[in-house]
Amino acid sequence: MSTWGQLNLMDAASPLQAEMFLFHDHALVLLLGIFGFVSLLGVKLVFNKFSSRTVLEAQQLETIWTVVPALLLVWLALPSLRLLYLLDEQSDSGIILKSTGHQWYWSYEVPSLNLAYDSYMTPTNDLNYGDYRLLEVDNRVTVPYEMNTTVVTTSADVLHAWTLPAMGVKMDAVPGRLNSMMMFIQKPGVYYGQCSEICGANHSFMPIVLEAVSLKDWVMV
Repeated sequence: MSTWGQLNLMDAASPLQAEMFLFHDHALVLLLGIFGFVSLLGVKLVFNKFSSRTVLEAQQLETIWTVVPALLLVWLALPSLRLLYLLDEQSDSGIILKSTGHQWYWSYEVPSLNLAYDSYMTPTNDLNYGDYRLLEVDNRVTVPYEMNTTVVTTSADVLHAWTLPAMGVKMDAVPGRLNSMMMFIQKPGVYYGQCSEICGANHSFMPIVLEAVSLKDWVMV
């Protein structure tokens, strides 16, 4: 998770999030290049002493400033479309984790283990030393790492959003509808998230905590 002294984005724990970071850097290079070029032109125009009031058209210049931005947009769109299709990929193997949003807690089901439980935020008075305020829960989600996990979300009342930033996962939980997204965790650890859809008075008090363990330990759980 992010820390107080962190300047960059949090470390990616899944291939999808790593691809998102690469696209972020890709777009940032383009934006910085455009900003630098426009700034240079602005400075030159400010100090330019030449006048071209008699020039009525410049077809070559207009062609250049039409074609070049179009090529830059294509350069930006191609990796964006690739990432979009990667996010929609589904896997037939792995495990299924169903998450149901309530006002204001999450319910989880793992059909392969015939397991179902609720996950509430841990009150501040019950926190142990080192726990994160407003982020700890009484029942963590436990899944195996280095294995495909299909997360299915829905809601029992209003709109919610199941979000884990380190995994690159953000899914709306809609009443009467199932949304799914594949998640592949690369390394063990504890990952934190929160509901990202304003769902009522206690919207900020329904955190998500996912613990990635080995497959052997997960089966024993």
